[in-house]
Amino acid sequence: MKIIIAVDGKMGATLTRQLSAEGDDLTLIDSNPKVLESSEERYDVMVVQGNCASMDVLEQAGAREADLLIAMAGADEINLLCCMTAHSLNPKIHTIARVRNPEYTDQIYAMREMFALSMTVNPEKQAAAEIARLLRYPGFLKRDTFAKSRVEIVELRIEENSKLCNVALNDMNSIVKCKILVCAVLRNGKAIMPGGDFVLKEGDRIFVTASTETLTVLLKNLGVITHKVKRVILCGGGRASYYLAKQLQRSGIRVQLIERDLERCNQLAAILPDTCIIHGDASSQFLLESEGISDCDAIVTMTGLDELNMVISLYGTSCGVPQVITKLGRMDNANILGNLALGSVISPKELCCNIIVRYVRAMKNQTGAALTVHSIADGQAEAVEFLADDSTLHCGEPLKNLRLKKGVLVVCITRGARQEIPNGDSSFERGDTLIIVTNGEKGIYQLNDIFE
Repeated sequence: MKIIIAVDGKMGATLTRQLSAEGDDLTLIDSNPKVLESSEERYDVMVVQGNCASMDVLEQAGAREADLLIAMAGADEINLLCCMTAHSLNPKIHTIARVRNPEYTDQIYAMREMFALSMTVNPEKQAAAEIARLLRYPGFLKRDTFAKSRVEIVELRIEENSKLCNVALNDMNSIVKCKILVCAVLRNGKAIMPGGDFVLKEGDRIFVTASTETLTVLLKNLGVITHKVKRVILCGGGRASYYLAKQLQRSGIRVQLIERDLERCNQLAAILPDTCIIHGDASSQFLLESEGISDCDAIVTMTGLDELNMVISLYGTSCGVPQVITKLGRMDNANILGNLALGSVISPKELCCNIIVRYVRAMKNQTGAALTVHSIADGQAEAVEFLADDSTLHCGEPLKNLRLKKGVLVVCITRGARQEIPNGDSSFERGDTLIIVTNGEKGIYQLNDIFE
């Protein structure tokens, strides 16, 4: 499939990495020749230098023949104009625009029709929604939902005092006393799809598949103390913090937001009247202590600097804050980050890219396309949800009789309102949804791709 990415900034680079792995024909547009040169060296892509909203530049990039245009410029207005111009050149082209300005939130659906948009994405708003979910359910580092929010894959860290430390997966049932499946383990930065004799060790990060209603039981039986979040400190006053503060306020959670730019503080105070806006440096130990960091229920670091977010999160952990969430723009150092006490790590760019990748796969496979796609285990594995339909092979056959590709695991089967963590005797029928975890070495674009 021919895809144009405009422009190739940080977001574009993340998209380029993911879509190039999908085998698509990519063309990048950017006004910065150094950025294009870097991408050209790393990936098999075409590049065009210039203004992505220019008709001449879009024609040079092949917009008349392209299947999809993804506009990721820093300015929403440029993205909208880019999509509209591309559609005028090629009425059949699909267009995705990044639209981040909160002022456009209420008119986004009208804008889709006006600017001929197939989809809009807002990384900061999506990140805020994900963080809000984590705050509502303390105890997990990460949560990905499937089957209309009835099934989840959650991430847990095995601590020294964990009941699961030095326990083989075959022996877990006597401890957790509920139906779960460990579908992946991160150990020393490397993703493993474990067998039943795999023994969990301190420092492992495990990815557990379970029904949503089972999660409370799981935490209780593991002895993980959870409590309702009542007060949250947000560090940084960017768009993601704004979206998050609004969501938390609606939930009755008290929010303290620290921002070092006075003008931005005044702006936030005007649009977030129920939020306590604090003008200051969120990395200041004195300020954090004076705002009661030791007594808060959660701290979320959302400044524009990854390094600063990590430092504040580490300090929050040392102060015993029950829940720490760190926003990062870059996830290419995941192996290093996995050994740091950063709590839950959220990347708006990665969340946004997952949505776009799912859209691209659906375009390529109208029948049998993935319903949901989530990157797990620091991007070394994928969890994908499919619907079994008339074209699906091996319906009604026990899983133990199927020849699945290496690195593929069926982790859940949903039939109506019932969710099943499968064993070898389980089978799926037409109309069921299946959640598949794969190590990502072979592309799984439709359900039949899992079979040898």
